[in-house]
Amino acid sequence: MLDINFIRDNKDLVAEAAKRKGIDFDLNKLIEVDDRRRAVLSSVEEKRKEQNEFSEKIAKETSSNLKAQYIEKMRSAKEALQFEEEKLREALKEWHFLMVQVPNIPDVSVPDGVSEADNKQIREWGKKPTFDFSIKDHTELMSGLNLADFERGIKAAGFRGYFLSNEGFQLSFALWSFVLDWFQKKGGFTSLLAPSLLRREPFMGTGYLPQGEEDLYKTQDGEFLSGTAEVATMSYFMDEVMPKDKLPMKFVAFSPCFRREAGSHGRDTKGLVRVHEFYKVEQVVLCEASHEESVKYHEELTKNAEEIVQTLKIPYRVVVNCGGDLGLGQVKKYDIECWVPSEDKYRETHSSSYFHDFQTRRLNIRYKDSDGKMRFVHSLNNTALATPRFLVPLVENYQQKDGSIKIPEVLVPYMGGKKEIKI
Repeated sequence: MLDINFIRDNKDLVAEAAKRKGIDFDLNKLIEVDDRRRAVLSSVEEKRKEQNEFSEKIAKETSSNLKAQYIEKMRSAKEALQFEEEKLREALKEWHFLMVQVPNIPDVSVPDGVSEADNKQIREWGKKPTFDFSIKDHTELMSGLNLADFERGIKAAGFRGYFLSNEGFQLSFALWSFVLDWFQKKGGFTSLLAPSLLRREPFMGTGYLPQGEEDLYKTQDGEFLSGTAEVATMSYFMDEVMPKDKLPMKFVAFSPCFRREAGSHGRDTKGLVRVHEFYKVEQVVLCEASHEESVKYHEELTKNAEEIVQTLKIPYRVVVNCGGDLGLGQVKKYDIECWVPSEDKYRETHSSSYFHDFQTRRLNIRYKDSDGKMRFVHSLNNTALATPRFLVPLVENYQQKDGSIKIPEVLVPYMGGKKEIKI
């Protein structure tokens, strides 16, 4: 959420941000509601002052007649105050509804565009494999080697359901363990096993609500199932003031994740790319309120994810997302896209974003700067690993002529020394 004073002082900039992100937002309506909120708030404060003045007069007055008059006037003032407070509650409700729809301002380096097709490649890594045989996609490979069962997955879980079995199951655990060990060796990160079942407030704070509600699973008790450990991890310090000397605070968080994929009908309906239940290792950083610090950690988080993919020796590219492919709160975002041989193209496997104080203002996460001024921290996040999606480029790039799959060297110790998967 942006500061209302910033919005009022930079209306053209906010309107341009909404246009670049393809978000339909009535900025003039917000200003109109904010004017009303301010006027009612001023009236409330004036009437509170009036009521306090009568209260002081009553306490000091010795004449019973005058005291009775003051009591009657204070009663009238109280009724008027209650009326104005109700108007303020209504104005605040409408004001907050509009405020949470205001988009964050994209960085100047973000390219213009309306969809992922307009994202710009900034670098490419690795040599794409060449095959002297007819290659298989991940569903054929994994079904043939009894690593996954999609038909029974759909029978048990419904559309986009799956079972992972045998080495498919083990390979997922191997990837999780490898990535978590990678961060343990790197140091500087607090490890979290994060909850997935969360109250509404963390989703509002991180910007997944109210706009993204159709993509979330909701329980009968009003909680939501999260599609990323980012939501829980960002709420870790909700409504707290962090010591400045603790910044930056870096987390690597693991959790099961859930997503309805409501807006992706007809896309990736088979296989492991776009499923309803999955697992993620997420990087989250809270740092000082500095654009330079945000940019620095954005590059660092992206580099961490790239190094993980490089260690697994899977070709990939990095793209910078265009304005139309940014979320409501993102200032800038990179996607890492790994090579998928069966499709002869790169597919997104990791995302890396920074938000400035958009999320932390909503979540009320602050710190005192060196001058003693209270500031909202800046936030960033990055997908270190998402499974089972990452199995798609892994098994396809490592497939062999006889239908077996070579295990990446770095994962061999996590697979009990096994070097390939075969019938």
